Amino acid sequence: MLNVERPYPQLLRRPAYPASPRARESLENHINGLMKLGFLRKVRHNEEVEVITPVIITWHNDISRMVGNFKALNTYTIQDRYPIPRIHETLTQLSKANFSTSMDALKGFHQNVLTPHSRKLLRIISHCNIYKYLRMPLGIKNAPSHYQRMINTIFPH
Repeated sequence: MLNVERPYPQLLRRPAYPASPRARESLENHINGLMKLGFLRKVRHNEEVEVITPVIITWHNDISRMVGNFKALNTYTIQDRYPIPRIHETLTQLSKANFSTSMDALKGFHQNVLTPHSRKLLRIISHCNIYKYLRMPLGIKNAPSHYQRMINTIFPH
C-alpha cells in the first residue's frame, strides 16, 4: 500500500481548470472508465477535503490522456529515496542474457492500493465533481519508487 507522507498539514485546494467541450467530454470518459475499474470514486458531499488537485486533458496524435497536476502536493510530500534502475545499466545487463522475456504491466501504477490517509490527499477536481483515488495515480512524487519496490519484491534479483 502506498502511503503519502507530509511533514505537516496544509490545505492545498485548487479549482478546476477551464476546459473546452471536447476536453470535458474526454475527461468524463476517463473518469467514468477509472470509476468502473474501481480506481476512482466520487467524494461524498460531507467528506472532509483538505487537498484538491485539478486535472487536465492532454492530446497526442488525437489520443487524450488525463493528467493530475500534483505539483503542490508533491512539494510537501516526504521523498522516498528507493533506487530506480538506470535504463542504460538494465539494457547492458540484458545484452549479456541468453534468454529474455517481456511483460506488459497494464495500468501498473493503478494496481497499488492507497492507504486511507493517502486517499484523503489524492483528490482530483474536474468541471463536474471531486473524486478520490483508491489506487496509486501517475504524477505523485513517490509513485515510481513505490512501484519499483513492488516490482523488486515480485521479481527479486
